[in-house]
Amino acid sequence: MLPVVALIGRANVGKSTLFNRLTRTQNALVDDQPGVTRDRQYGYCRLAERPFLVVDSGGIAQGNEDYASEIEAQAELLLTEADTVLFMVDGQDGLLMPDREIAQMLRVSGASVMLVVNKTEGIAANLAGSDFAELGLGEPLPISARRGNGVPKLLELLQTENVFSDGGHEESNRPPSIAIIGRPNVGKSTILNRLAGEKRSIVSGVAGTTRDCVRTLIDVQGEDYELIDTAGIRKKAKVHERIEKFSVVKTLQAIEISQAVLLVIDASQGVQTQDVTIAGMIHELGRSLVVVLNKWDGLGKQWKSNITAEVSERLSFLPEYERLEISALYGTHIDQLMPAALRARESALIKISTSSLNRALADAVSTVPPPAHRNRPIKLKYAHQAGSNPPQIMIHGNQVDKLPESYRRYLSRFMARTYRLRGTFFRIRFQVGDNPFQGKRPSRKGPHRHRQ
Repeated sequence: MLPVVALIGRANVGKSTLFNRLTRTQNALVDDQPGVTRDRQYGYCRLAERPFLVVDSGGIAQGNEDYASEIEAQAELLLTEADTVLFMVDGQDGLLMPDREIAQMLRVSGASVMLVVNKTEGIAANLAGSDFAELGLGEPLPISARRGNGVPKLLELLQTENVFSDGGHEESNRPPSIAIIGRPNVGKSTILNRLAGEKRSIVSGVAGTTRDCVRTLIDVQGEDYELIDTAGIRKKAKVHERIEKFSVVKTLQAIEISQAVLLVIDASQGVQTQDVTIAGMIHELGRSLVVVLNKWDGLGKQWKSNITAEVSERLSFLPEYERLEISALYGTHIDQLMPAALRARESALIKISTSSLNRALADAVSTVPPPAHRNRPIKLKYAHQAGSNPPQIMIHGNQVDKLPESYRRYLSRFMARTYRLRGTFFRIRFQVGDNPFQGKRPSRKGPHRHRQ
């Protein structure tokens, strides 16, 4: 499963700043006023080639009348979902009573904890963590989340100390997974029950009934597939119950381990902002998707026309995808879901020969040549496949690091059209240099031959 690193600490110690630096985003609100992060933030980070989920847990407010219960609530959440906890303290303030209480909670829990001393800019390295050594949580690591000092060391420790449990073996033996994702109460559980042919997931008109991921095996033409019915992702302002916050992590992990995603939207409500956000999460992880407009039956002709246009407009950032209009309640077009999901999965796992890729690259370059950089031509020399789910292509050449973003997008779209990808896109990486296979015997099918 996607490993989880949780940031915990009292308010205003710099958790949101570290979150933004690790995820290279500005997703978490940062302010000098304590307690600005009032809810949890989730973001993706990558350690070497391993992605992980970073959770900014929000600050534990000092002096709050519910202070003790907040500590208890944080402990319950973090110990349930986190592979490791980064306990952050403030090097400028020194050791305070709330830090001691949080440290005691973490010691009792047995959680994997790294003690991180933030805001140590200008403080001698041998003094930065001295106040906090008595907490008994290992050697304090001084950093400056704002400037980036010490953050590479933090990532190095996460890797060398192997704080992530290796869940890959458990998942590698599972059948291919198809995740059913969407806001609460859009009909995900009803879809799963229809596909499974029996009642596997609780169906209710109350939003958020599914609290955890429900995994169900189904047989499709003699092959086993695993359907994952996930809890709905609410807007953060509406996520009050602790168990529902935990479900967000499970949903993101389900997207990560899936090979295709059914993104379910309630057609009777139109495209909500949270639908777009969830689509962005799926897109960010590179998972192939099918857009499913549920509750289609009974809608008027004009409404159907409007919702179709709205989907096209608001989800225009997605790669070319299949769209299905269904009614899970009445079974309308349910039989189209798995074939579409398997077509999306096929695109995600596509295997392309090197010779074919180089012919496609030559076609792309001849159709629209890359622009010159400072009057020097940019040459794309060679391509080969570098991964799948999402499919990845590595292109070698001269000055490829100078290619404008617009041309990179052009190459991705051109390749996607060439190989008729559905629901996913090519992630194209560039390497400055010559053909890595130069000197080896060329493929007879390849477009490039040594001159005689």
